[in-house]
Amino acid sequence: FAFMEQGYSSLREIEKFCRTDIRYMYLLDDMKAPSFATLGNLIRNGLTVPVEQILADINAYIFEIEQVDLEHVYIDGTKVEANANRYTWVWKKSCMKNRDKVFEKISVLIDRINSEVLGYQGVSFEKREIYAVDYVETLLLQYRQLTNLDVNCFVTGRGHRKTLHQRQYQELEGYLERLKTYANHIEICGESRNSYAKTDHDATFMRIKRDYMGNDQLLPAYNVQTAICDEYIAVIDAKPFASDQDCFVPLIEKFKDTYGHYPKYPVADAGYGSYNNYLYCEEHGMEKYMKFTMFEKETKSEKYHTNPYRAVNFRRDPEGNLICPNDKKFIFKYNKHVKGNKYGRTEELYECENCEGCPYKTECCKSAKGNRTIRVNQELTSFHEEVISNLECIHGALLCMNRSIQSEGTFGIIKWDRNYKRLFRRGKKNVLLELTLIACGYNLYKYHNKKNRTSS
Repeated sequence: FAFMEQGYSSLREIEKFCRTDIRYMYLLDDMKAPSFATLGNLIRNGLTVPVEQILADINAYIFEIEQVDLEHVYIDGTKVEANANRYTWVWKKSCMKNRDKVFEKISVLIDRINSEVLGYQGVSFEKREIYAVDYVETLLLQYRQLTNLDVNCFVTGRGHRKTLHQRQYQELEGYLERLKTYANHIEICGESRNSYAKTDHDATFMRIKRDYMGNDQLLPAYNVQTAICDEYIAVIDAKPFASDQDCFVPLIEKFKDTYGHYPKYPVADAGYGSYNNYLYCEEHGMEKYMKFTMFEKETKSEKYHTNPYRAVNFRRDPEGNLICPNDKKFIFKYNKHVKGNKYGRTEELYECENCEGCPYKTECCKSAKGNRTIRVNQELTSFHEEVISNLECIHGALLCMNRSIQSEGTFGIIKWDRNYKRLFRRGKKNVLLELTLIACGYNLYKYHNKKNRTSS
């Protein structure tokens, strides 16, 4: 009830309402008003796991009464700032770059150790391009054994001069600690992220719009995704990915796990249109109503659409070869795998047989020094044509209009009307708990508003 009324309520606010608001007293039914600590324990220990089932039960009750259509799903995402320190970022690429520098320093140190210490014993350490943590630990152990070094006798402070063995050992030990730190940072980031916040490892640094002019800042955040059905939040999720494309499949799978089927018409903006997502819709019998990146130019810019220098507008000769405006043939070179594609997508690379002296070279390939090369994917092009056909019909236009009203309107109410612009909990599990509670309150708020309008 508190989340329905306020959008988001702190535990101390709920405690205050239980003592002063007659509606909360009615719900308590003469029970003693709970303290904020009791409410916190209930949420942490009693709601963290079953909260998504609670949302599903609330939705099942509302959807049956309201006859909600679960075939048309309007999808949108927004970035919500995480409850993390804004300046404790860790960048994976910086860690990898600094780790490579440590590798070089270890190689230089091994050269010194081999020439200054181990060379007299007829022993040498092996140099490598990449040094694993276990290998460096082995080098430290071997160094102690070969030099009979006692780490308990190391000297520190003014007036003490370190021996050559102590200096080399401690230098290698320092490199080992740095390698462990970088390995830990890279492991936390994983393969799909480039950064994380030290105070919330699940939060990723993203560009967040801060004002009406679109000025943004780089802040730790979560990408909150919602699937809206007839103005109700059917599914809500939070992901640490900045791109909406990576969030589409997990959201639809969560929808399927909750309601037992895939939606027939998933409608989303251009952030979700990709080859992977189109193939995913094809596999599971869903229509393609997600715009792609160049959708607006493709449908509204006549100059772009009819540009004779675009590869899709090249004509073909009777043998099926692409012919440029200068009547030159493009020769197939090889198939190229698209990086990061989950379905083995490949592109065909073609090269013009001769661009020398072409009168259209300045307009056709402004930056190419030699012959122009083009990449062609017939399957992706056919997907784009299907999406344009779907969205330009009356049904598609109505779905796009509804998506902008329902999905973006939902975030407008939550973020602006109810001033919920930053998370209060840390960690993905706790963030999902908080967002699900807000979704429960939002759906109850919508249901009672509709009920009051129809009764009046």
